[in-house]
Amino acid sequence: MVGRKKTQGGKKHVILVSNDDGIRSPGIKAIASALKKLGEVYVVAPDRERSAASHSLTLHRPLRVHRVGPREYAIDGTPTDCITLALKVKGILPMRPSIVVSGINMGGNLGEDITYSGTVSAAMEGTLLGIPSIAVSLVARRNFNFRASARFAARFVRLILENGLPKDTLLNVNVPSAGRIKGARITRQGKRVFGDVVVEKVDPRGKKYYWIGGDMLRWEGGEDTDFAAVAKGYISITPVHLDMTNYSAVSGLQHWKF
Repeated sequence: MVGRKKTQGGKKHVILVSNDDGIRSPGIKAIASALKKLGEVYVVAPDRERSAASHSLTLHRPLRVHRVGPREYAIDGTPTDCITLALKVKGILPMRPSIVVSGINMGGNLGEDITYSGTVSAAMEGTLLGIPSIAVSLVARRNFNFRASARFAARFVRLILENGLPKDTLLNVNVPSAGRIKGARITRQGKRVFGDVVVEKVDPRGKKYYWIGGDMLRWEGGEDTDFAAVAKGYISITPVHLDMTNYSAVSGLQHWKF
């Protein structure tokens, strides 16, 4: 398990919070407030929305860090940049954080969203750096109420601080928004099936342009998936391993003649 040790010298836990919705998002404010009873909360987040930034790292221009409040920093980069700079730039954090918490995202990160999500990627970067990390998302389209998800996240973070997480594993948490939450389930990643993914349009000058993001047709994967749990009113907790090797395919490919 990673992160099970207590903080050195009896100091409070340092909790690093980030997201991809930007530092002004109500979701990040809700979770940062809820986590304050567990330790010293530092918010290091993009200065604007960076949704679907995935695990991108800014390499071709300089990054700027702006202190916007006590223990709050805005960075003109991606969620991955935020975690990297928080850990590597002297003076942002007083010590290595006990945990990285990314969210609360305004919208779900289910199924293959894990691949695209900047929220999940902030947790990925924390995991790569050896810090227990989670991503928290509220599955809603409008009328976001972050109270329940923030309360659950605080309880869940306490458990992680006490027990640690498996090596190279982050937890992707999705909280349903509608009605009473029935509980939480450990799930696996589902799969979304789309209709037309690219929509073609024509502008007033007769030139074609394109929108990516077609209509969803259905979910696949079964009752133990993240989507199925959320659809039934349960919080979905999906362990995500950073080693993406398909070990079952290794032996088969070894027989190929290259």
